Amino acid sequence: MKAITEFPSHTLDKGIQAKAALAAEGKSPEEIQTSLGESFKYEGDKLKYFVNALEVAVTNKENLKRVLVLSLNEGEKAPAKAVKVEELHYVPESTVVVRPPAAGKDGKGGRGGRKGGRSDGPKSSPWGLSPEEKAAKNKPKATT
Repeated sequence: MKAITEFPSHTLDKGIQAKAALAAEGKSPEEIQTSLGESFKYEGDKLKYFVNALEVAVTNKENLKRVLVLSLNEGEKAPAKAVKVEELHYVPESTVVVRPPAAGKDGKGGRGGRKGGRSDGPKSSPWGLSPEEKAAKNKPKATT
């Protein structure tokens, strides 16, 4: 397998937009190809590869990273999503989207239960209870 060239997704996106605009103006395919070559400064085989890569990019637009242009040696198999145009294979590469793991029931993880010591809610002061809070805490509860 021999890599001939590659086209990054941002270049392909611009090419797809330019091609759509030219097609909306009613240009012929030859005029579109010539105009794309002038705007992106491609000529000859590179321009031909670019136009073919645009066709592959349109069908594989989601999470597209780049399109590789490859030639295969005798007996080699083409990659999974490769599209064969004439004698070359155009392989769209996609970025892998990693989703964060779903949160657990309470989001604490670990062994469950409480962490560390007893916690009766947020402390009002880092130096302990005020005299009023101590009195309220030590006050006997009324029984009914």
